[in-house]
Formats: sequence, C-alpha cells, structure tokens
Amino acid sequence: MLETSARLLRLLSLLQARRDWTSAELAARLGVTTRTIRNDVDRLRGLGYPVDARPGVAGGYRLGAGGALPPLLLDDEEAVAVAIGLRTAASGSVAGIEETSLRALAKLQQMLPSRLRRRVSALGSTTLPVPLRGPQVDPDVLTMIAVACRDHERLRFDYRAHSGAPSRRSVEPYRLVNDRRRWYLVAWDTDRDAWRTFRADRIEPRAPAGPRFTPRALPPDREIAAQVARGVGEATWRYRAQVIVHAPAAHVRGRLPIPVKVEPMGEDRCAFEPGSDDPETLALYLGMLDADFEIVDAPELVNALGKLTGRYQRAIDASQRASS
Repeated sequence: MLETSARLLRLLSLLQARRDWTSAELAARLGVTTRTIRNDVDRLRGLGYPVDARPGVAGGYRLGAGGALPPLLLDDEEAVAVAIGLRTAASGSVAGIEETSLRALAKLQQMLPSRLRRRVSALGSTTLPVPLRGPQVDPDVLTMIAVACRDHERLRFDYRAHSGAPSRRSVEPYRLVNDRRRWYLVAWDTDRDAWRTFRADRIEPRAPAGPRFTPRALPPDREIAAQVARGVGEATWRYRAQVIVHAPAAHVRGRLPIPVKVEPMGEDRCAFEPGSDDPETLALYLGMLDADFEIVDAPELVNALGKLTGRYQRAIDASQRASS
C-alpha cells in the first residue's frame, strides 16, 4: 500500500486524468478501501483542492474548478509524450510558436527525473527537424476559428484560393483538420450552399463574427478527415481525366498514393478521375496501377500514352539488339 503522501499525489493525478470517478474505481486503482478514499479526499480539500462529490450509490468525485491550482502530475509516458509534442511543435506550422514550445520544453526537462531527462535529451540531440516550407498559420486566427467551431458562430473572412483568386466567404465552421503540417477548416459555405474546405493560412477574418447557427448533421470524423486528405491531394491538379480500370475498386485504391474516390462498376471494373500537373505525368501514374484501363474522352492523355508506349518500345528494341 502507498504511503499517505504518495497516495494523495496519485489520487490527485487520477482526478486530473478523468472528469468523473466512482469511489470504488479510485479505491481499486490505489489498492485501498472506499473509506480511505473519503479520508484522502478530505485531506485534499484541506490543502485547498476543490474536489466535488456526487451523492448516491453510483456517487463519486471530480476535481472542481477554482481554489488552489493543483500541480501538474505526469507519469513517465505522459511526460515523454508532452516532450515529443513540444519538440514537434517547435518545427510545426503555427507561426510564432517555435520559441514558446522550446521554452516550455526547457522548463519540463528541468523538472524531469534523471532517467526521463536522458530519454528526452537524447531525442533533442539526435533529431534533425526539416525546415518548414511554405506559409504558417497565425495562432490567433487558428484559435478564433476553433472558438467559432465550438460556439457555432458564423465566420466571415477574405480568402485566397490556390490560384490566387480572392473571394469573400460567409461560412458555418465545424472542424479544424491538421494534415501534412497544414491546417484546414471544414465549413458549410452559406453562399454556395455546400460543404467546403479552406486552408487556414489563407483566411483573413473579418470582424465581428456572425450570429450563432444551428449545427447541421455532420458525417463521421473519419469521413471528414478522408475528405480533407482527398481534397488536399486534388487541389493542385491542373489536368484531370476519367479512367475505367479493369480491376476491382479495392485494387485501385490500394495502388493510389492519395485517397481518390473510386466508383465500382461490377466485381472487376471501376472508374475514377485521377489528376496531375500534365497528361504526361498522369500517363506514368496510370502505368503503376498494374491493371488494364481505358481513357474516356481525354485525347491529350491518349497522346501522352502513345508517346510513352513508343519510348518504351524503342528501349525494348534497342536492348534486344544489344543482347543479340
């Protein structure tokens, strides 16, 4: 059984980790009786920690707001996770957060026991961050968007598209998604009456925020994340074509480097609309499908495939002549 002082710290740590605990759960975690839990809660209250109690058979405890600020208690794995998160944030996509993250990491390392300090310092001394290329998002803009999502408040902002074209938007914000070191807002565009995805670093908010709105039904979070990933991959495509592949849809999805919508056309046929910067690059990608395919109404892509086929055939002929 833990000594009283160590048990109190452990109890405080548990109360911080989850909102509600029953007396029985806390007693089982600490290896004591529920009566001991009641006594320890009274001791915490005497030290100034606001521990609220819920009456009844299923009653329990939660750490309330206000009063003395509890110490931040982390176990070994939590401390390492926080250190890794701060190290990652120092080279992240939020502007101005680098120095703040490193200061917080330095404070955390000073408080770590030697066994953990060595693990964390090893990570810092051997990690070589890749400098971030491209724009960063303003943390004030990011938090403003997050608050609007939480409080269901409309956002009005000026937006710059990938092409550079400016526009003014009025949206109902729902989710922030972080993908490949970029932040995206998923929102309902009230002017276009459709779901849209916006790069957060291209948003310039206009004050004041709009009125509150009644939230719409959202798809599952996993579908939202997949939609954003698909949109990110397709956003810079300059050329697209419709392709019918003589293979199951699952086979095609497994061969694609980014999520793309693939429509089944039976057990052994499917269709999708891949894209690339130009027809020549797309022709190379289609050769990686490891399946026969047809091009629908895209003569530029057909010509690119013809050029590629001729180049491959000349290479085959030259190799055969050299070996004969």
